[in-house]
Amino acid sequence: MSAAGQVPARSKRSDALRNQQSLLDAAAAVFVTSGVDAPVREIAARAGVGVGTIYRHFPTRADLVVAVYRHQVEACAEAGPTLLADADSPFAALRQWVDLFVDFLVTKHGLANALQSDGSGFEALHAYFLDRLVPVCAQLLDAAAEAGEIKPDVHAYELMRGIGNLCVGHDSDPRYDPRRLVELLLQGLRRPQSS
Repeated sequence: MSAAGQVPARSKRSDALRNQQSLLDAAAAVFVTSGVDAPVREIAARAGVGVGTIYRHFPTRADLVVAVYRHQVEACAEAGPTLLADADSPFAALRQWVDLFVDFLVTKHGLANALQSDGSGFEALHAYFLDRLVPVCAQLLDAAAEAGEIKPDVHAYELMRGIGNLCVGHDSDPRYDPRRLVELLLQGLRRPQSS
C-alpha cells in the first residue's frame, strides 16, 4: 500500500489477470457444454460477473473464442509435465492429458465459424496449437513407451490428429460420444501384457 492508501498498480494488474483467467475458465466450460455460440450471459453467470465485464475484456465473440483457445492450449501444454510427475504411470498421465485435449477439441470446433473469414488468423492459431501441444504429447508417449506400457512407434501428431477426427461431429449429434472411441484408441496403443 502506498502512503495514500492506494493499492499499487501491479496488484491491480494481477487481480485483472486473475479475473480474466476466471472468465476464460468459465467460457471454456460453457463452450464444452453449450458450444461457442452459447449466450454471453451464460458465461457471465458461470463466472459470477456481469455481461459488461466480459465485453470489457473481450469486445467481440471472436476475441473471447480466440482467448479461450489460447488459454486451453496453454493449460494442455502445462498439464502434460505435471500429470507425468503426479500420475501413477505414464499411461495414466497420457490418458488424463488426452481427456483435457478432448475438452479442448470440443471447444475448438466452433473456432472457424467464430473467426468467420479470417483464414490467416485461424492458420496462425493452428500453428501455435501444433507448436505447443505436439511436443507435450510426444513427451507423454515417449514416457509410456519407455515404461513398456505402449507400443514404441506411436507418433504424437498422428495420435492428436486421430483424436481430433474422432471428436468431429460431437456438437451435431448428441448420441455420439467421442470419449468412448478415444478410449478404445488409447487401449489400442497398449502393449500386450505377457502372462
